[in-house]
Amino acid sequence: MRDLTQGSIPKHLISLAVPIGIGMAFQMLYVLIDLYFVSRLGDAAIAGVGAAGNLQFLVMAASQVLGVGAMALIAQACGRKDVDDANAVFNQSLLLAALAAAITLIAGYACSGAYMRAIAADAASAAAGLAYLHAFLPGLALQFALVALGAALRGTGISKPTMLVQIVTVVLNAILAPVLIAGWLTGRAFGVAGAGWASSISIAVGVALMLLYFARLEHYVGVDARQLRPQPPVWRRILAIGLPPGGEFALMFVFMAVTYWCLRGLGTDAQAGYGIGMRVMQAIFLPIMAIAFAVAPVAGQNVGAGRGERVLATFRSAALIGSVAMFALTLLCQWRPEWFMRPFADNAQAADVAADFLRIVSWNFVASGLIFTCSGMFQALGNTRPSLYASASRLATFALPAVWLSQHPGFELRQLWLLSVGTTLLQALTVLWLLRRELRLRLPQPSAAAA
Repeated sequence: MRDLTQGSIPKHLISLAVPIGIGMAFQMLYVLIDLYFVSRLGDAAIAGVGAAGNLQFLVMAASQVLGVGAMALIAQACGRKDVDDANAVFNQSLLLAALAAAITLIAGYACSGAYMRAIAADAASAAAGLAYLHAFLPGLALQFALVALGAALRGTGISKPTMLVQIVTVVLNAILAPVLIAGWLTGRAFGVAGAGWASSISIAVGVALMLLYFARLEHYVGVDARQLRPQPPVWRRILAIGLPPGGEFALMFVFMAVTYWCLRGLGTDAQAGYGIGMRVMQAIFLPIMAIAFAVAPVAGQNVGAGRGERVLATFRSAALIGSVAMFALTLLCQWRPEWFMRPFADNAQAADVAADFLRIVSWNFVASGLIFTCSGMFQALGNTRPSLYASASRLATFALPAVWLSQHPGFELRQLWLLSVGTTLLQALTVLWLLRRELRLRLPQPSAAAA
């Protein structure tokens, strides 16, 4: 375990964020590598895989329930130096991960066809998305174990092993993708299904490596067969913290699904361009997401140790670092957004849609960074509901207006992008107000008002 209740807070944030960011960057390469090879199969394949990949947000939502809940409780236990509680939470999170994986496989294979038919622009896109999903579902199911194992290490203040495992799995995916998608060396191309299988195989290897690390090198928390029996009180504690962040990811799935639905009438190019733009934007968000992931264990250990002044200092440092990084990325996207699109869009119309999307939505990058940072703080405080409330407000401010706009003559893509910018800014202001209120309630000190 690494003690984050002593020493320089900016140093702790950066030392945790750098490995997390590198690991997330390599994890994002899963998507970009697949997207590169899939883009060579045509617009229907891009649109289908993009729409199918949106389902990954639903699985990420469920995995975040485990990851956030376990990480926050383990971090607070480390701050209290309570080894027994940390191990109880860890083992119960693994049990929940196994249950969630089984549900994902059953529900995924049963419902994926109906989902793709409802959201895809045409039959070819639906078929491509379904082929990809059927191959990727085993990997999605294994994500629960990977997230639970990584969250336990993050709660103890350790992030490098997770980074190294992610690097190995991405390198493996980079090797498998051209072989399975395009048929390199073998002469047998599986197309979009090959992209799904490459990711599933790589994730399986990642889970095996993480389990090996816990068996041989991790000593603070570990797998204990005696603690793998269901313990409902521990489940309730994990779910109480984890469900709201899971709900936030589920809302991302809803917002993206609404956008794909609104774009159906504008053709495959519009859906393909949006899919490319979203994937690229996710990659651009990696720096702020790494900082937000580092905020939770640093602030969480200090919450457990009762160090309120360090909790406040963690937020201030993270907000400043994140805002500077996101402002720099905003300027880059305003200057040359097409640079990000060249490797992924052979179709000029899809590339134009993606570049225009990135140019407009980049105006909400700083606001998005503050939203992510606040989310990490709520996780550390052990009350993640306010962050969910702020995200849910976009059902009224974005989803409903988007559907209304798409049904009117003269509907244009830019209307959706501008609506997204305005509602993200409103969400950021809401979540900042809610965090200030939560800090005053949880940390009743004079200095808390300065937050």
